[in-house]
Amino acid sequence: MVRTVAVIGAGPSGLTSIKSCLDEGLEPTCFESSEDIGGLWRFKEHPDPGRANIYQSVIINSSKEMMSYSDFPPPAHLPNNMHHSQLLIYLRLYAETFDLFKHIVFQTTVVSVRQRPDFPVSGQWEVETERTEGQRESQVFDAVMVCTGHFTQPHLPLKDFPGIEEFEGRYLHSWEYRSAEGLQGKRVVVVGIGNSGGDIAVDASRVAEQVYLSTRKGAWVVSRVGAGGLPGDLVGTSRLDKLLQKLFPSWITWMMEKNLNQSFDHRLYGLQPKHGFFAQIPVVNDDLPGRIISGRVLIKPNIREIRGSSVAFEDGSVVDKVDVVVFATGYNYDFPFLPSGLLANSSHRLSLYRNVFPPGLARPSLAVVGFVCNLGAINPLAEMQARWATRVFKGLLTLPSEEAMLQDIKRDTSTLQNRFACLERHPLQVDHIPYLDSMAEELGVRPNLLGLLLREPGVGLRVLLGPCTPYQYRLRGPGQWDGARQAILTQWERVAQPFRTRMAAQPESKTRASCSLRLTLTLSGAVLLLTLYTRHSLSSLLSHPTGLLYKLYSPSETMWGWK
Repeated sequence: MVRTVAVIGAGPSGLTSIKSCLDEGLEPTCFESSEDIGGLWRFKEHPDPGRANIYQSVIINSSKEMMSYSDFPPPAHLPNNMHHSQLLIYLRLYAETFDLFKHIVFQTTVVSVRQRPDFPVSGQWEVETERTEGQRESQVFDAVMVCTGHFTQPHLPLKDFPGIEEFEGRYLHSWEYRSAEGLQGKRVVVVGIGNSGGDIAVDASRVAEQVYLSTRKGAWVVSRVGAGGLPGDLVGTSRLDKLLQKLFPSWITWMMEKNLNQSFDHRLYGLQPKHGFFAQIPVVNDDLPGRIISGRVLIKPNIREIRGSSVAFEDGSVVDKVDVVVFATGYNYDFPFLPSGLLANSSHRLSLYRNVFPPGLARPSLAVVGFVCNLGAINPLAEMQARWATRVFKGLLTLPSEEAMLQDIKRDTSTLQNRFACLERHPLQVDHIPYLDSMAEELGVRPNLLGLLLREPGVGLRVLLGPCTPYQYRLRGPGQWDGARQAILTQWERVAQPFRTRMAAQPESKTRASCSLRLTLTLSGAVLLLTLYTRHSLSSLLSHPTGLLYKLYSPSETMWGWK
């Protein structure tokens, strides 16, 4: 019987793992090597090697409603895309509300995690820790949750840049970057156009003489600001949108790229990649196009070589008198405290069933939580993983055989290789809604769309047509939360609240007839697509169409302060 659980790391994944343990009646002890919670999202002026870090200007890419925990909506006053300091406030509120701090041991590093001699029977682990002062201690736990993330080991491929050792300026990895202080009047080359590379190029360009952003393959660039000024990840991210993407993948991809190129032509700006939009996580950056059009950032191809203070690019161009090179080249992943071979590789990826469980364990008592990336927020994925893992620990859910898990990993890897570009540098990628739904199905918490539409049309329509916010996974099943419905019904109110710093004049009310016509057309399409989605016959679903439309009707919610 699993009772005690060691949680390694008190970042967002670690916090939700502690809570998931408590929800299941387990006894968690969380070991955090630093002096506070937050992990990646706690800015450190002088970070220690082996710990995640961010730069001062970081704004989260996901909006607050999409990155929230499923039973803890963010305060309405917080901005939709928060500064890292505000996200830390949210995490602290979460920890305080659910009384998580008393389960965290700070300034304690996990040195090793080893199976006990009787592991095939007990499934227990011996966890050795070291305090900041140097004291070591070993404790036995029934299960372990690894929540250390994947932004701790900088990937610095210097061998790919001939001449870098003789570079006359300064070079650093983005992990070391704090702010643009010290870059005034400098010539800066940023290598890599992921989110960090784009952010640092923009940040540095405000003070530098010139910034050059070097990219091998280009990237699709999206803004945090979506249609109508709404958070971009709340638009086009519904279950209905996902279904349309599945039914018409080429058309949806073409439409997405067309819309992005209407904002600014990626080919004209030197950013056009060869891969389609959904084949790789895009760069989220509101300011990069403006810095390019103003000439403060110049897009360059891959670096061929470095000669003294000159940087030569593959197109033959050369930039002289370069002062700083910033390598935004990603991260390696490593778990030095785990037994070697425990987490084997499977073609660039760790061999983890559902990205959580090593398949070769005699007892499924070790889970890796939050070790994924996707086009969307990580917190809901980590929370779902933690909820699933703790139910497995308790024996309420069972894993398939080792052979079946290995086959599943192989299939999943093959699917990802066909689905995503450059998987060797992005081996943790998953598809947001399908991944959540697959785990939610096993947990018994996947929302019943048809039932919701029939019984609670106001909620059902928002689940189908609105953004796939995490509260949907608290409507039913284990961990059901009474506040989930209200959280869904009021999510747009929380989106609107931060904008109300000045109330503009209200627009004229739209006619009831116009609203009813639009609602009828929307519902008709929703019913048809829902039929495909749930695989129910159209005839049975529409046997009483008038009654169904009556049930589905729900007045539009007050969103921006007017009706």
